[in-house]
Amino acid sequence: MTDLWHRVGLVTDIPRRGARCVDSPFGRIAVFRTAEDRIFALADQCPHKGGPLSQGIVHDTSVTCPLHNAVISLQSGEMAGPDEGRVRRFAVRVDPLTEVIELSLADNAERLHAAE
Repeated sequence: MTDLWHRVGLVTDIPRRGARCVDSPFGRIAVFRTAEDRIFALADQCPHKGGPLSQGIVHDTSVTCPLHNAVISLQSGEMAGPDEGRVRRFAVRVDPLTEVIELSLADNAERLHAAE
């Protein structure tokens, strides 16, 4: 499969405990930066009410949906109980020297292709 890593920007382009959105063939993706400078990427839509997760509050390795306060793990995409659901995750990598963030669409592209 073709290398599907796409440059998103620099770590410093995203505020600590914030997010930046990118559009993809799989919809809008929110790229999050934690207070510890860890980077995660999730689909920018809460599975409960469709809230824009990129506008939520980032804490530790979670984000709280701005519409109804559901907490979603940035690591797994799972909603914390009592809510149930999962948000699509995307692989990210950060170059340690340049701090360039890259987003991978490969896993999602393979699933899409397999479903056809």
